[in-house]
Amino acid sequence: MLTGKQKRYLRAQAHNLNAIFQIGKEGVHQNQIKGIMTALENKELIKIKILESCAQSKNEVALEISMQTKADVVQILGRTIVLYKPSPEKIIKLP
Repeated sequence: MLTGKQKRYLRAQAHNLNAIFQIGKEGVHQNQIKGIMTALENKELIKIKILESCAQSKNEVALEISMQTKADVVQILGRTIVLYKPSPEKIIKLP
């Protein structure tokens, strides 16, 4: 679980990132989860874009992805989700 200070720090780090995954009308499927897990292992902090055609709400998508990947939701801003999951290499040093 992240503290408020850690979330603020991660939001600042994620500001310049581009979304590397898009969730479309089919919602979240297993191939996307595998890709998201791999990206989290390599980068620790990623953005995911939810398209207008997605049938699920942004909160449902964020909850589903975070539960399946065991990642923390840092922020949901508009249709963009920011996820963080620490890796053993500790790329990002949290305050």
